[in-house]
Amino acid sequence: MSRFRSVKKSLRDLLGGDDWQDRLAELDEYAPGELVPPLLNLRLDRSEAVRWRSVTAFGLTAGRLAEASMERARVLMRTLMWYMNEESGNLGWSIPNFMAEAMVHSERIAKEFHKILASYIFCDEECDGNFLDHPELRRDVYWGLARLAESRPELVAPSERFLLIGLDDPDAYNRAYAARVLGLLKAAAARDRLQALKDDPAEIRTYLHRELVDTTVGEMAREALAALE
Repeated sequence: MSRFRSVKKSLRDLLGGDDWQDRLAELDEYAPGELVPPLLNLRLDRSEAVRWRSVTAFGLTAGRLAEASMERARVLMRTLMWYMNEESGNLGWSIPNFMAEAMVHSERIAKEFHKILASYIFCDEECDGNFLDHPELRRDVYWGLARLAESRPELVAPSERFLLIGLDDPDAYNRAYAARVLGLLKAAAARDRLQALKDDPAEIRTYLHRELVDTTVGEMAREALAALE
């Protein structure tokens, strides 16, 4: 336990600093498996910046783990899936973000687990299966799909019809993230609904390109429309 606390403190110091991106190479000083528990803990940190930066650090860590042992990476991803299971008793906050960032940094992880990530927004008939009926938990899934679409859009494209539904979500974050994904996918079918959102004033605060950003649903819809041109 003392080792866990020591590693967590070192990680928090790293991720909480203004020079955190310059220091990410320090993660290589630890075995990937040693970083996973404290990073999962830091996703619930009191600092918003640390919470989001732990996602970045986790992706790098998962990529290293997959390179060393794909079987251990599979165990890791299944652990994240367990966190999303109500029976686990865990909080699923940020877990889809972690899943997506792992997929960004490992093609093999992405190919094996992208359908699981997308399944959390699937809603056919009575929304059986993995669909998350909690809108705030769905935020992380939409964010994760947007993050994955930045580097592997072909794996997200099959979810287009569910992302279109997301444009009508009552939750502003879900509308904004769905718009971003559809823009990244250059989904022409979304054009009219994105037009309807381009003046949506609802404000959100999110994490893009390793920076915390304040924006609106309308701004993200306009960016998505621009990507369609």
